Amino acid sequence: MKNSIFGHRNQILKIGVTLLRIFLISTVAVCASLLLFLFYCLITHKKVFGSLAQGVGFFAAVLLLILLEAVIFWIGIILVYTTSIQLGIKWRIIGIACGFIPLVHIWALCRIISITSSEAAFEDEKYLLDQVRAQSQICHTKYPLLLVHGVFFRDFRFFNYWGRIPYALKQNGAIVYYGSQQSAASVASCGQELADRIRSIVQETGCEKVNIIAHSKGGLDSRYAISACGASPYVASLTTINTPHYGCIFADYLLEKIPEKVQKSVARKYNAALKKFGDVNPDFLAAVQDLTASSCSLRNEKLPDCPDVYYQSVGSQMNCASSGRFPLNMAYPLVRHFDGANDGLVSMESARWGESFTALMTPSGRGISHGDMIDLNRENVPGFDVREFYVNLVANLKSRGL
Repeated sequence: MKNSIFGHRNQILKIGVTLLRIFLISTVAVCASLLLFLFYCLITHKKVFGSLAQGVGFFAAVLLLILLEAVIFWIGIILVYTTSIQLGIKWRIIGIACGFIPLVHIWALCRIISITSSEAAFEDEKYLLDQVRAQSQICHTKYPLLLVHGVFFRDFRFFNYWGRIPYALKQNGAIVYYGSQQSAASVASCGQELADRIRSIVQETGCEKVNIIAHSKGGLDSRYAISACGASPYVASLTTINTPHYGCIFADYLLEKIPEKVQKSVARKYNAALKKFGDVNPDFLAAVQDLTASSCSLRNEKLPDCPDVYYQSVGSQMNCASSGRFPLNMAYPLVRHFDGANDGLVSMESARWGESFTALMTPSGRGISHGDMIDLNRENVPGFDVREFYVNLVANLKSRGL
């Protein structure tokens, strides 16, 4: 059912793109024809209209043509605006702002057509790929998946932290659960919540174990749940995505430089806001302090990996500050200074953990940010298909018998 809805949305998007192309081409052709006609009349000194009736008929035809063009444009732009994901807020605003500026509006329309036509073609390929391999169920692992979010986010019903990834996994046979731990608390507190969550899933479903895929601080929470909270018998594997296993040196630096009074003031405001989003007992400072290099070093000494759990990790890097959206674009230079190549928050070296490590980067372009790794902005990143990456990641777990 969802697959047919997805295909329907993309079909609507393609209709919108086609209408905008027809509008653009026909408008340019009509304007060029009128200019040529008027220029011809000017250089040959011929009358534009032989009679009043011809003049009235000509202007009536022009008005009808303008009306038809307007209908084609508005239907096309409405379909595109309501179905495109890749346009985002930025290009929707640019389209509206440039709509009444001569020549500039042509440029804006061309960019909108380019973005949405590429999106439609890309989504068509993914739709067909999922259709072809639907019977294979390549993501139907022996144990279900538990997706664990990072710091300052929660698993909301109407806004998925993992973007389009869970849907892609389910389309290929995966069974997906969510960690649902607090968004901002110490690793120990979140780890205990995760351990309780894992036990409840196992007891309710009889699945015996889960495969954890955890992003950012969620990887630290998951390791704590496995090694310190007795969850190891119920975990088959842990895959950490851009997790600061060795901490963030820049976080130590900031906590040293920012006055304690300021830290507590910021923490109070964050904690008050996080309570409104569902956290029972948020602790902003504890969450931040547990991400420092010093805290991670001490925790790593006390939390050895469980030999019965398969550990693997993934890290990515941005190519420049402008590769990420706020606040990653602001943090990138600072993290690079202290920690080296990074995704806007976590260095590549800090993300390395377990039996295998996958380093993700693009040879050119924007690179892959901390947010890109969970499809936070639902953006198709050039050179990196995040949904296909996770499908292959889980398919590999299945091949391992997990």
